Amino acid sequence: MLSFEQALERLLAAAQPVTEIRSQPLTAAAGRVLALAQRSTVAVPPLDNSGMDGYAVRSADVTAAGVCLPVSQRIPAGTVGTALRPGTAARIFTGAPVPAGADAVVMQELCEHGDGGVVINHVPRPEENIRRAGEDIAAGAEILRPGIRLRPQDIALAASAGLPELPVYRRVRVGVFFTGDELVQPGEPLPPGAIYNSNRYALRALLEGLGCAVRDLGTVPDKLPATRDALRRAAADNDLIITSGGVSVGEEDHVKAAVAAEGQLDMWKIAIKPGKPLAFGEVRRDGGKAWFIGLPGNPVSAMVTFMVMVRPFVLRLQGISDVTPRAFVVRADFDWPRPDVRAEFLRARINDRGGVDLYPNQGSGVVTSLCWGDGLVINPPALAVKRGDSVRFVPFAELLT
Repeated sequence: MLSFEQALERLLAAAQPVTEIRSQPLTAAAGRVLALAQRSTVAVPPLDNSGMDGYAVRSADVTAAGVCLPVSQRIPAGTVGTALRPGTAARIFTGAPVPAGADAVVMQELCEHGDGGVVINHVPRPEENIRRAGEDIAAGAEILRPGIRLRPQDIALAASAGLPELPVYRRVRVGVFFTGDELVQPGEPLPPGAIYNSNRYALRALLEGLGCAVRDLGTVPDKLPATRDALRRAAADNDLIITSGGVSVGEEDHVKAAVAAEGQLDMWKIAIKPGKPLAFGEVRRDGGKAWFIGLPGNPVSAMVTFMVMVRPFVLRLQGISDVTPRAFVVRADFDWPRPDVRAEFLRARINDRGGVDLYPNQGSGVVTSLCWGDGLVINPPALAVKRGDSVRFVPFAELLT
C-alpha cells in the first residue's frame, strides 16, 4: 500500500488544470477560480478624503483647544470643495475629498458651535483623520493573483478597483455514480437488507461546495456491464468521474475491473484509516480521457477520503496551486493507546479548555461522528497518543472549501 503522502503526491502530480477561461460579471464570480492576475484601474481612494464626520482645518490654525474658526464651506461625500482659506474650517463628511490647504480633520464630537463659527476643542496632528489617495491601492497595482478561489472580499476589492468582470476558469465537470444493489433513495420504503444512499447526497454537496458542475448518473447495479456502461457515459463529457462503493475485493465489487477494462487503474489501496480501498485512474473517451477516483462505500470513509484526497485533486484541476489545508497543533484530551499501522483520520472536536476530544465511536459507518466533530486529528501510523500530548488537528472548515 502507498502511504498517505505518497498517494497524495501521485494524485497531485497527475492533475492537469482546466484551461478554458470565461469572463464573469462580479455578481457571478464569487466562488470561481481566477485565471489571470488583475490590476487596479484607479487609485483607491482616488483623492485624499476624510475618515470622519467633522471639520477640515489647517493644523497651524489650531494651536490650542477652544479656538473658534469661521466655517467657510460644506463638503458632503461625492463633492469637491474649494481650497481652504487660512484661518477657516470646512464642514466635511466621511469620504468627502479633503480641500487643498487642509491637513487635518477634527471629528465632530470634539467640536461645538460657537459665535461666528465652530469651536475646536482638540489640537489636531497633521494628517489626523485623513485617508490619503492610493493608501489602499495604487493605480495599476496588482490586486488579485491568479489561482485563487474568489471570496466576497476579493469581489469587493475588484469592485473598488473599478473592474466590472473577472476572467475565471470554467467549472470542473464531475460525473458521479454509486454502486450497490442494497442502496435505496431517501423517501422510498426500506426493504430488509437495504440502506439509504447517504453518499449520493454527501458527495454532491461536497463537490458543489467546491464549485464543481456535478452530473449525477444515479445508482448503478452491481454488474460489470452496467458499471462499464456508466463509466463510458460519465467519461463522455466530464473531467473527473467519482464513484462510491465497489472498489474493494468482494465478488460484487466491479468498479476496479470496469475501470481496468475502460481505461487504466494507476493506484489502489492507500495506507489510511478510514478509506483504504481508494482507487485512482482514468477512463478513455474519444480524443481524450476522464480522471477516475473510486471512493469506499462506507459513508465516513467516503467523506474523509474525499476531504483529504479528492478535495486537493479537484482544487488542482480548478487551477488552484495551494491545496494544503492548514493544520493546528493542539493538546490531546484523550488517550489513543492502540493506533493502527496506517495513518488515521480521527473525528474530533475542540473543547472549551482549548484541547481536543475524540468521538467515542470511530467506526467508518458512524456518520454522527462527522456531525459531532468540527475537524480531524491526523495521527501518523503506529503512533500511540496519551492525554496531554500534542496532535495535529485540521478543522472541517479547511477541508470543505
